[in-house]
Amino acid sequence: MQTNSKKFTPVLLGSDFNAYGMARSLYEIYGQPVKAFAQAQLAPTRFTKIVDVELIEGFAEDPVWINEMMKIKERYADHEEPVILIGCGDGYAELISKHKAELEDVFVCPYIDYDLIKQLNDKENFYKMCDKYDLPYPKTRIITKSEYESGQQVEQPFSYPVALKPANSVEWLDIHFEGRKKAFIIKSEGEFYDIVAKIYDNGYTSDLILQDFIPGDDSNMRVLNAYVDKNHQVKFMCLGHPLLEDPAPAAIGNYVAIIPEFNQEIYDKVKTFLEEIEFTGYANFDLKFDTRDNSYKLFEINLRTGRSSFFVTLNGYRLADWVVQDYVFDSLKDQKHYLLIKILANISYG
Repeated sequence: MQTNSKKFTPVLLGSDFNAYGMARSLYEIYGQPVKAFAQAQLAPTRFTKIVDVELIEGFAEDPVWINEMMKIKERYADHEEPVILIGCGDGYAELISKHKAELEDVFVCPYIDYDLIKQLNDKENFYKMCDKYDLPYPKTRIITKSEYESGQQVEQPFSYPVALKPANSVEWLDIHFEGRKKAFIIKSEGEFYDIVAKIYDNGYTSDLILQDFIPGDDSNMRVLNAYVDKNHQVKFMCLGHPLLEDPAPAAIGNYVAIIPEFNQEIYDKVKTFLEEIEFTGYANFDLKFDTRDNSYKLFEINLRTGRSSFFVTLNGYRLADWVVQDYVFDSLKDQKHYLLIKILANISYG
């Protein structure tokens, strides 16, 4: 990949592990600290010198976000080099896509159109797309707020334990109550009805995803990172095998140790899916191996790099540089996608 003196400016949105990993990946190549904007200062970027985080109150949602972004755009309007805008969280990625037309006269916005990003961010719609493209996922039932408020008992067709999670991951960021989790593993009928009530009684309005629980511990999980270029061609994929998840309730599903793994079938299916829907930018998939039928089942797609994706950079494929090579050096158009199988742990220092 090219690393010559051609100039560019990356701008990150967020201050979490993902923002740190993307900034560190760029710093290791180009030697420059990275500017980031965020609503809150999170621990991973609090003391590092490679990320300059500027905090903006209310920056996580409109109208504050777009109003502030228009001010930020003025600060970069005189830059002749490409200024690449990278959202490091679900909400930021969606907001960039939503306002792409207002921003792309100054920023490179490597995101799909808003209509498609809304479909993919909503797990219910994502599973409909999985049906269309023959991507396996767990047996699923949709629960609606109107069904909960009808007074009729919500039907639960699966054996316990079951998995329960919000269909709208962006709306879920603003829902808070004691016992809130990113996803719930529910072991009894009483627990099921109690959690559904807490979710809707505390302001959540979108659908819930109820799923057959796939047995097995963290070692049955897989995570796939991909980059799709501006011509909708997959150029990079790396499958990771998590060894350990963060046990904190709010962080369930966040991996803290990953080794790479190779699976041609997964690569082929995901590549076909991303190219046929004309995706562009970074994508991150969570999967789990189901020993009952020896298949990998998809849980969700994230329209950004994964929180724990720095293991890709540790394997020699600097994750943040793919968008640079695409939009700054235009060096990906003649390259095939890459499949990674080296083994290193996802441990970050610095």
